[in-house]
Amino acid sequence: MSKNVFILSTSLRKGGNSETLADYFFNGAKDSGHNVEKISLVGKNISFCKGCLTCLKTGKCIIKDDANIIAEKMMYADVIVFATPIYYYEMSGQMKTVLDRANALYGSDYRFREIYMLTAAAENDKNTPKIAENGLKGWIECFPKAKLKGSVFAGGVDSVGTISGHQALSEAYEMGKNI
Repeated sequence: MSKNVFILSTSLRKGGNSETLADYFFNGAKDSGHNVEKISLVGKNISFCKGCLTCLKTGKCIIKDDANIIAEKMMYADVIVFATPIYYYEMSGQMKTVLDRANALYGSDYRFREIYMLTAAAENDKNTPKIAENGLKGWIECFPKAKLKGSVFAGGVDSVGTISGHQALSEAYEMGKNI
């Protein structure tokens, strides 16, 4: 059965390593016949959450920017994939901001059930993405019908393109293909 897959590339570095992982996941999911959309945060206008909680009453954030569009795409996706560089052993700040701004989804009739995480970092220690995964798991805990189904980590990649030939690319493709 075809799924609606939404991939969010949170790196602000166009063509960066985590975005390349997202592209491989995209291709795997597309090759399996799924409806796939990828959005990059490059060039997007996303403000910080004000903590007013109006979104819980209205179902929409009062801040008019690109985060509302992203949250709506998240709501109607069957699968959400977050691709992020690892900064100081954590997800990118812009990814965290998007998660905060998706607060309107809390208590909604969201559709997503499967969440995936794709990460890239200069460090090559397999424990590097664990803190970022735990941060995402904290967000997922607020959505009891969803769970983290898998993650892919590309370690030892720093500048754009150093991911070329990395084993994590085929892992991301296969993960996308097998959702």
